[in-house]
Amino acid sequence: MRKRLKLVFVGLSLSSSWGNGHATTYRALIKGLRALGHEVVFLERDVEWYAAHRDLPHPDFCTLTLYRDVDELRRLLSAHQDADAVIVGSYVPEGVMIIDMIAAEKPDIFGFYDIDTPVTLAKLSRGDEEFLARRQVSMFDLYFSFAGGRALQQLERDFGAAKAVPLYCSVDPAHYSATGDAVHWDLGYLGTYTPDRQPALERLLLEPARQLPHLNFVVAGPQYPDDIEWPDNVERIEHLPPSQHASFYSRQRFTLNVTRADMIELGHSPSVRLFEAAACGVPIISDRWDGLDELLPDGDAILIADRADQVVDVLQRTSAERSREIAETARSIVLATHTGEGRARELTAAIDALLDERGLQKRIA
Repeated sequence: MRKRLKLVFVGLSLSSSWGNGHATTYRALIKGLRALGHEVVFLERDVEWYAAHRDLPHPDFCTLTLYRDVDELRRLLSAHQDADAVIVGSYVPEGVMIIDMIAAEKPDIFGFYDIDTPVTLAKLSRGDEEFLARRQVSMFDLYFSFAGGRALQQLERDFGAAKAVPLYCSVDPAHYSATGDAVHWDLGYLGTYTPDRQPALERLLLEPARQLPHLNFVVAGPQYPDDIEWPDNVERIEHLPPSQHASFYSRQRFTLNVTRADMIELGHSPSVRLFEAAACGVPIISDRWDGLDELLPDGDAILIADRADQVVDVLQRTSAERSREIAETARSIVLATHTGEGRARELTAAIDALLDERGLQKRIA
């Protein structure tokens, strides 16, 4: 029988989901690890923009500790030298310095969890080393990647990763399921503003809203500029904590998935929102990218749209029965293969295999 692992994560945020998709991704994964009997410590930089929006300050599935600076993090890590693996996440403040510091301590397994792989590869290719230096990619024993497909080959071939392992985002079924709320919007979208996603949001939601003034639309998420011209039938919600996500999805007749430009270019990069919406049983309209049809077959589990008129056609012509069939197919696929516990098994299998290879794996009776 495998020993229970002790895993230390240094991540962007677990305590606050404000303006980031990392928190809900970590929550589902770590809850899955806890369900499998593993011990997890999460170390998070205490920053003011998350301090003002903490929706999970005291998780019951891991030990969460906030640190003020790199020196305090060093002291915290020294108390967990018995960890089987230390995993640094993408977009950690002062990540380059932190990675060098941890590498110098030579943990049994040193990993990186890139929840932004397409963005990371694009940044490194143009010499941007905001949170990870190109020279550091080869330092990790395991490079866990939000993106699969050709991203894995690029990481190993072009950037020197020792072993790139796909670790997609996932969903926590305990928090994401249909609530039974009455449908209020015909089409909605949940996501933080980014300039590269805005053209698709304009094309696939705002333009259909203008063409269908008798229908109701909604966009939830922070940081949208004040100069955006929202149609009168588009409701705006500035921030929606995870506790309200299931109700939000359940009140939509369809929901929209929009993907960042770097992720579209690389492909095989499903967002956590895609899995969360599917788990809530709402049919999804999505922009197009390589690998999406492999996860959720187009026309059976998702509806892929390139133009506003295609979205308008879906909203006007898709029957309630057809919508339910699409939603249920997606939900079945996601609950079978994309839950936090499933991802936890994938992560620990990679760590166990490497511990075995190095003769570091212990067993318990």
